[in-house]
Amino acid sequence: MSRIVPLRFAGSSLRVLDQLALPARERWIACHTAGDVARAIRDMNVRGAPAIGIAAAYGLALAARRSRARTVSALLSDVGRAGSRLVQARPTAVNLAWAVNRIISEARGLGAPTPAALRAFVTAQAHAIEREDRAANLRMGRLGAALIRKRMDVLTHCNTGALATGGHGTALGVIRTAHALGRIRKVYVDETRPYLQGARLTAWELQRDHIPFVLITDSMAAHFMALGGIGAVLVGADRITRRGDVANKIGTYALAILARAHRIPFYVVAPTSTLDLALRRGRDIVIEERSADEVVRIAGTRIAPAGVRAAHPAFDVTPGTLVTAIVTEAGIARPPYAASLPRLLG
Repeated sequence: MSRIVPLRFAGSSLRVLDQLALPARERWIACHTAGDVARAIRDMNVRGAPAIGIAAAYGLALAARRSRARTVSALLSDVGRAGSRLVQARPTAVNLAWAVNRIISEARGLGAPTPAALRAFVTAQAHAIEREDRAANLRMGRLGAALIRKRMDVLTHCNTGALATGGHGTALGVIRTAHALGRIRKVYVDETRPYLQGARLTAWELQRDHIPFVLITDSMAAHFMALGGIGAVLVGADRITRRGDVANKIGTYALAILARAHRIPFYVVAPTSTLDLALRRGRDIVIEERSADEVVRIAGTRIAPAGVRAAHPAFDVTPGTLVTAIVTEAGIARPPYAASLPRLLG
């Protein structure tokens, strides 16, 4: 279990480990309102589908605490408005809306006798979501590690570790567990342009955990696959449809195509909160478009001529036909996903 913790709730505030400052320095941002939390999510101070879901849950707890409502119904209205603002912070990762909707739905059905009781309930639910995510990560780590049956090199994309979750990680959690079992020789870490989560965050986590790795540019993946040393590709997910189409960090789709061409297993690791079985096709997923400035600049330094137009879709969609298996805390799903994913949810 990694000792890295991206979020710390202190009752009157949520402290966020600023992932924009890593790896140069470890800086914590204090969020005192749901608006502060929404801003931290939108600006990528906290990122990773499970982590932003947890952050949003604590944002609701802050909203409940700061509300001056004197009745349960008025407090529910205040929490609902905060939830709407939080959900709008980033549209692609379903965990965000899932966490908000879960708490608000259960709060409305609770029948709390007093505003104080409702505030305590919302806070308890936020804590529960964080605990459940941490437990799910450990379970996914054990299940996913069983897919890595011999000592091998693996490749991963973006950051799917403790920084992106309640702890341990999804795809990186599998790598952590498999490494502890002696099954990981080294990890190829995609830099993950344009936001460099692999270079800035995954490399930072692996270095702290003393797991051997080599950082590569995204365009080097095919070269190293062709050399024959990579035994598996492991990635996370921000939303998974009924038929197994996976929205994940931009560049994931290309890796899946490369893995298929080189006959390398392509595994997606994500909690069941990432499943959106109401959506059948990946084309129905809303893809977040971020600022083009994040493409033409690196660490504030312009790398393209002034006036250059750039595109920045933050995610792409990998068809389920390219996914070897989807690892969740409820079990491992295999094609056809339209049948196996609903079974995981009972």
